[in-house]
Amino acid sequence: MFASKRATVRGHLCHGCYVLGNSYIGAGTFIDTNVVVGYPSKGKLIKAGFEGQQVIEVLDSLSNGSKIGDNCIIRCGTVIYEDVNMGNCVETGHNVLIRSGSQIGDGCIIGTGTQLDGSVKIGNNVRMESMVYLPHLTEIGDNVFLGPGVKVTNDLYPPSKRLLGVRIEDGASIGCGAILLAGITIGREAVVAAGAVVTKDVPPGVVVKGIPARLYMTKDEFLKKKSDYEARGSRHSI
Repeated sequence: MFASKRATVRGHLCHGCYVLGNSYIGAGTFIDTNVVVGYPSKGKLIKAGFEGQQVIEVLDSLSNGSKIGDNCIIRCGTVIYEDVNMGNCVETGHNVLIRSGSQIGDGCIIGTGTQLDGSVKIGNNVRMESMVYLPHLTEIGDNVFLGPGVKVTNDLYPPSKRLLGVRIEDGASIGCGAILLAGITIGREAVVAAGAVVTKDVPPGVVVKGIPARLYMTKDEFLKKKSDYEARGSRHSI
């Protein structure tokens, strides 16, 4: 376990974790083994001189650190780069990657193998299942659900010098394996069906499905179907 002399640690650190730079670990937060908090950005690593020095000491000296709020659970294998701001009561699965500049609100769940691959903004109470990919410039509102394997893009003509972020507004739900193309907006309370490829903006309060995604029903119709389905019950009800 390594905790920088510059770090403030109010929570619990497991053996084999690394807390670098000016990082802050909030009260009640659990940092599991093989977690890195405050990993330096690429530009700093390229310019760094490691010869004759302990690698961990160099990394620590380079890092600006990151902030992890209170009562978080950061599971093993997670790497959080420097300049990340994470709220309270956030939970990660295993092997999550969060790159520099990302902001994560309170009460979020970030599933195993998920990547926030750049400066990504996440609101409060967002649930991301396993293997979600969110690139640089993605913005997500509050109370959003992202199913397993959702992929967001930011480049219409890859590789391009012009990147366009995707915005997912409050209360939207994105089904398993959906792909969102660069620059689109998913409106408030909209639903994207599993496996859809979304190529243009989705209005608030509608359900889209297919390749390319097209209007399927209204959110009210969706909620009625959901209510009828749940009313039938199941031995697996939660």
